[in-house]
Amino acid sequence: MTSTQVERHEGESDGGKALGATPEEGYKRGLGSRQVQMIAIGGAIGTGLFYGSSKSIAAIGPSLIACYAVAGVVIFFIMRALGELLTYRPTSGSFADYAREFFGPFAGFATGWSYWALWVTACMSEVTAAGAYINYWWPAIPVWSTAAVALVVLFVANLVSVKLFGELEFWFSTIKVVAIIAMIVIGIGILTFGFSSAGDTASVSHLWADGGFAPNGAWQAMLAMQGVIFAYLGVELVGITAGEAENPKQTLRKAINTLPVRIGIFYVGALIVLLSVFSWTHYKPGVSPFVQVFAQVGIPGAAGIMNFVVLTAALSSCNSGIYSTGRMLRGLAVNGEAPKTMEKLSGRQLPLPALVLSTLVMGIGVIVNIVSPDKAFVYITSVATCAGLWTWIVILGAHLRYRSRVRAGLLPAADFRMPGAPVTNWIGILALGFVVVLMATDADTRLGLYVWAVWFVVLGIGYQAAKRRAVLAVQA
Repeated sequence: MTSTQVERHEGESDGGKALGATPEEGYKRGLGSRQVQMIAIGGAIGTGLFYGSSKSIAAIGPSLIACYAVAGVVIFFIMRALGELLTYRPTSGSFADYAREFFGPFAGFATGWSYWALWVTACMSEVTAAGAYINYWWPAIPVWSTAAVALVVLFVANLVSVKLFGELEFWFSTIKVVAIIAMIVIGIGILTFGFSSAGDTASVSHLWADGGFAPNGAWQAMLAMQGVIFAYLGVELVGITAGEAENPKQTLRKAINTLPVRIGIFYVGALIVLLSVFSWTHYKPGVSPFVQVFAQVGIPGAAGIMNFVVLTAALSSCNSGIYSTGRMLRGLAVNGEAPKTMEKLSGRQLPLPALVLSTLVMGIGVIVNIVSPDKAFVYITSVATCAGLWTWIVILGAHLRYRSRVRAGLLPAADFRMPGAPVTNWIGILALGFVVVLMATDADTRLGLYVWAVWFVVLGIGYQAAKRRAVLAVQA
């Protein structure tokens, strides 16, 4: 960090110019358009749809469709705001760099470390889940060992090249997409031609006939929004690829513009079919709705097929987590907000020390999760939940600041503009604020807000320590 940066550490960067070196410097642009497109698709599809949706269906019925549609609109606003920022200045530091540029160094510090924590804790959970899914076929093998092997394999893949990471994500995402499309095609076939035992009762009237569209009331449906919007966590990951994507402005623009189609098909479309084939009362919490549909039409090994699909979803999430934490940690180091050794790149142009440290922390968390899956781990993962909301609000807020500086003639205008801004920015911010309010009304999720407050105190202490270290380095 330079002396100029130290002097400006308490305020915004002059004229909106980013502080520090550009974190993508030295990276190899090894992610092709095909891979970035599937990373974007995979980021929007997680285990929450394949398994978690059964619990939500049982709680609020067909109104879950509206929840996913409304949340999808908010996510599209967020991603278009991010897309305009990435068009203005592609950077692998992504949200942290924009927070630093438009809100000052502490915002960049807090956003970078929070996003790092988000993916570290998510990987702890996902790789443990992957171990459990593998045990479906080999129950005698301890979960910790399969989880550890999965983590090591993905870590090694991330060390080989960014292209291998992208290729893994391509195939992981392809498996998830094929599973969803297969269910939709089968469901439409049941509704149209009436085959299988479900054909006699399958009807779109299930969407409103069994207690109404919101059988448990509108308020219950709104309470479910917090879980729904969290199902989209990871969709912003495509922004991290900016420093290593071939022709990032064109590739990322296409990935973001197709987001409404992906949400419309993979979430809204899938739920419409699921809830038309069977009444919402048919689905049992804890059992994948996909398994129930596949089993009903007589597909052999339906449970095993879906176990394989959710295994790939968990591995995909962990693979993405290793990738993103390495880039985010290096970006923090470039700006003097993490140990300088984390700034180094390997001969393959990969952030080796940052990848190693992030994966080691994930490994420790896996052991904690398996040995003591109690409240302590819930506290840790609640940081990830709030970090996702913080990241999205920062993206929308940074975009507002960017647009204001464009109007003032301080920054160049991007040709990929967010539609409806600044109104759509405020719609997104208010919607995310409403989710925070909903979290505060529930005892379990309220805990996450308390932990987040403690986390911010820790960040404040860490920021002051980093600033003192930078001052001493300059004086030396």
